[in-house]
This record gives sequence, C-alpha cells and structure tokens, in this order.
Amino acid sequence: MFFATYWPILRFVAGYWLRFPRMLTALVVARIASSLLDVTVPVASGWLVDAVASDPARHLAPAIEALALFLGLIAGFFVLRNSVGLLINRMTVDAMQALVREAFAKVQRFSADWHANAFAGATVRKITRGVWAFDSFTDVLVYGLMPAFIVILGVTGSFAVRWPALAVVLSIGILAYLYISITLAVRWSGPASQAAQEHDSRISATLADAITGNAVVKACAAEDREDARFAGVVAVWRGLTLRAWNRNAFTGFIQSAVLVVLQGAIVGAGLILWARGEATPGDIARLVSTQFLISGYLRDVGQHVRNVQRAVNEMEDVAGIAEMDLGVADAPGARPLVVRRGRIVFDAVTFGYAGAGAPIYDRFSLEIRAGERVGLVGPSGAGKSTFVKLIQRLYDLDGGCILIDDQNIAHVTQASLRAAIGLVAQEPVLFHRSLSENIAYGRPQAGLDEVAEAALLAHAAPFIERLPRRYETLVGERGIKLSGGERQRVAIARAILAATPILVLDEATSSLDSVSERLIRDAIERLTAGRTTIVVAHRLSTVQRLDRILVFDQGRVIEDGAHADLIRRPNGLYRRLFETQGADMGIDAAA
Repeated sequence: MFFATYWPILRFVAGYWLRFPRMLTALVVARIASSLLDVTVPVASGWLVDAVASDPARHLAPAIEALALFLGLIAGFFVLRNSVGLLINRMTVDAMQALVREAFAKVQRFSADWHANAFAGATVRKITRGVWAFDSFTDVLVYGLMPAFIVILGVTGSFAVRWPALAVVLSIGILAYLYISITLAVRWSGPASQAAQEHDSRISATLADAITGNAVVKACAAEDREDARFAGVVAVWRGLTLRAWNRNAFTGFIQSAVLVVLQGAIVGAGLILWARGEATPGDIARLVSTQFLISGYLRDVGQHVRNVQRAVNEMEDVAGIAEMDLGVADAPGARPLVVRRGRIVFDAVTFGYAGAGAPIYDRFSLEIRAGERVGLVGPSGAGKSTFVKLIQRLYDLDGGCILIDDQNIAHVTQASLRAAIGLVAQEPVLFHRSLSENIAYGRPQAGLDEVAEAALLAHAAPFIERLPRRYETLVGERGIKLSGGERQRVAIARAILAATPILVLDEATSSLDSVSERLIRDAIERLTAGRTTIVVAHRLSTVQRLDRILVFDQGRVIEDGAHADLIRRPNGLYRRLFETQGADMGIDAAA
C-alpha cells in the first residue's frame, strides 16, 4: 500500500493546481492582499479611538476620516475575500474533474490481477473520498492556513516595530500554540483518524460484497449471518471512529486553554504599556482587536491542522493510485496491432500466476493457423482459460512470446490487441444500460438495424421483442434483470456485431437449454466462418464441428486433432471425456 506523507500529498495536489497558472496566481495575490487588509483593520480601529479620545472639542473631521479608512479597509477585505471564493471555486472544480477522470482512467487500465484482488466498492469509495478530500485540502490551505500565517507574520512584524517586547511575547505564545497543535494532530489524533478512515473503506467493501452477492445470500438463507458479519465490521469502525473523535475533542480543549493564556498575555502587556505611558487608548483598542483577530486565526489553525491531516489520510489512496504501476502496461513506442490473417503462435511461453508456485506453462509452443477454428478441452485447471487470458495480454509472460500475424503482442498497444479479439465469456457481464448499448458495446457506432440483426443471429431477438421497451430496456446491474441464457445471447450478439478478426468463445453456450444451444451453435457456425476462432468448452458437443481440438492437461497439449480422429484413440483423454458425457446424456459414445 502507498503510504503518503504530507510532502507527497502536497506535491500531488500542487500538480493539479499548476495546471491553472493564471487562476492560481490571481488566487494567491488576492489571498495575500485580503489577509494584509485584515491585519490593518485593528490598526484603523485604534486610530478611530484615538481620533475620538484626543479631540475634546468634538471636531468630527479626524474621526470621520478614521471611520472612512476603517470602513474602506473592511470593504476591501470582503471584496478580495469574495474574489478568492470565485477563483477557488473555478480552479478546484476543474482540478477535481481532472483528478476523478484520471483516477478512473488509471483504474480501468490496471491489470486483471489487480482487479481480481480489489473490492469494487472499496475502490469506488477510495476515489470519491479522495476527490472530496482534495476539495477540503485546498479550502483549508487557501481559507485557513495561508491567511493565518500571513496575519500572524503581519501582526508580529507590526508589533516588532512599535513594541519589540510585546512582539517577543506574541511570538513565543504563537510558536508554543502551533507546536502543541501540530504535535497533537500529527502524532496523536491524526493516526486515530487514519485508522478510522481505513476501516471506513472496509465498510464499503463489505456492503458491496454482500449486496452484489445477494442472490447467493438468499439462496443460502444467510441474511442473519451477513447481518452479524456486517455488524462486526461496523462495531470495529464505531470504536475507531469514537476514539478519533474523542482525541480531536481533547486536542481542541488543550488548544483553547493555550489561547486563553495567550490572550491574557497580549491584553495584560498592553495594560502595562498604557500604565507606563507607552500606549494610547487607541493602542489598547488595537491590541484588543488584534488578540481577537489572532485568536480566531489560531483557533482555526488547530482545526485546520486536523482537517489537513484528515484530508491527507483520505487522499492517500487516490494519490497511491496515481503512483501505482499499471501491472501490464504498453511497451514504450507500442504500435497498433494490424491483423490481416489472424495467425496465432505461442513461442516457448512460460507463465505462472503470482504465488502459485510452479508455472502453468513451461516453454509451451503452439500454432493456430489463420482462419482456423480450434477447440480447447480438458479438465479444470488444465490451462485453457489461462491460454485465452494470455492471448488478450491480461498478464505478462515470464518467458517466450505470443505472436499474432508475426507481431509480438507485448509490443503492440493493448487497446488495439483487445479490439481485434471478440470475447464471449462463460459468465458474460452486462452494463446497467439499454440492451442496444450492451449489444453495440464493441462497435458503438452501429445503428439500431445492425443491432437488431446481430440479436436475430444470436437468437436474442425473440425475448427482446417481447419486452415493453424492447432494445431500450435497461438490463440492471451486471444484467441481473435477464436470465443467464438471455445474458449469454446478448453477449453473443455483441460479438457478432463487433465482427473482430479473432473470436474467443469461453463456454459460450453453458447457460443455454438444449434447444437454444442448438440454435446458438448454428449462429456460431456463421459467426466463425473465415475467422480465427478459439472455443473453450466443457460440453464437447460445442467443439465437434470445429477444424481442430486441443486437449489440455497440466499446461500441455496432450492430444491434437479433429473430433473424428480423437474419438478413435482407444485410451485418449478426449475419448474418455466424450464417453463420460455421452453416458450422462444416455448416448452410446461408440456409435
């Protein structure tokens, strides 16, 4: 996991700020000017008091001038402060838009292995929480910490000119307050907040895991068990969150106590100066106003430090996403894949999943000729699905290479590679969009007539035509509103419409009844004509009419040939599998 500290997070945020140099410059100038005006307001108030107190004849001119200056400074402060608000609104929303789009794009391009090990709900929560933390972080710096330090430096500087001893007292008090506030926030309340935020992501992940698997929960009558499991996660979150909130409250109490001491020191020092004749009534008014000004900013500094710590914690994940390697990335200078024939070659391929021990493939070599229709069969875990994943370059090889039309797929762009391969998965995934959008996903520019034709070829048209909204029907999350067979037909229609030069069917008829399977096999016959086709199948009826069948076992091809040839091998694995399935179906395999 990527553990961000203040500096990496500031660098991450600044990278987005610097994309808008003009707005950033105007924002900083307006913020500095408004803060300096805030420093001069107590001075103007002191002048106003002196003008009133030093004129026994009650001439209004000096007082009116002082009042005009006082009001002008306040008006200027609010104009500049509102200008800061308009500038920061525009800059922040543009930066947040860029951040969330880039985080989404990065996650989309992470390897299949990363997605297999990540909770979708937790990933969504990390990104959305990080985006809003960016907003909070920016607001705290621009509205809180930046003006606070400008005001503190301005007040301390003006005191140093007029009352050096008071400037020393003020500096010591401010440094003590900042040290206590930052130490408590970073070393005590901050870690507690971070632990609570991390467990907040676990709540999201647990919710998503249970809700997306609700069908299994219902099937196993496991609602009470899931309730108890979720309650345990929430109980841990409650304890961590309460601890974080209590520490924040105690930190606030300590800060308030230090502020009271500092306020007393400023006003008390002012009274001593007045008693010595070194301060006027206006100076006392200035000191009283200044201590309120400084106290307000310092009180907020404590809260700002806690907010910055919280924002840093919440941005760690999204900043970490920006820093992570893709896992499987395009090679430098990668070019688009050009498929003219569709010949596929595995050349001495070695590959194993991380943490699996022995590799699945060890110097594995194989050629699939252009336009050849090949079936992959064999027991579970033999390497069939891995074969398909490696063709799509969902994983990088440990050795050897895979060629398509003599082009190493590790040297072409992943987008062009996968655009050339149509896939119908064993468990097709549909988006919560219309049927027409799902069918046209591989070829979004297709018209409705082409969508309907593909659905007809995939035998999806009959059930679609019965729906009230037909092709505009929303299918639900992951296609939950459709049956398994209907989802499979939509996925086949998608592959038909995409018309890619290479086609992969991974148990494409596994969710269909026998009648639908026969119809789909006819559609596949038309679909695969002239295209390099790889069919992964457990049902051997799916591969009988293919040009060639590869029988996998423990990462090796132990039999290779057409159905008629393989079925005649007395002790062959293919024949045993065929006989077993034939017996289950009441078919005489020998026939």
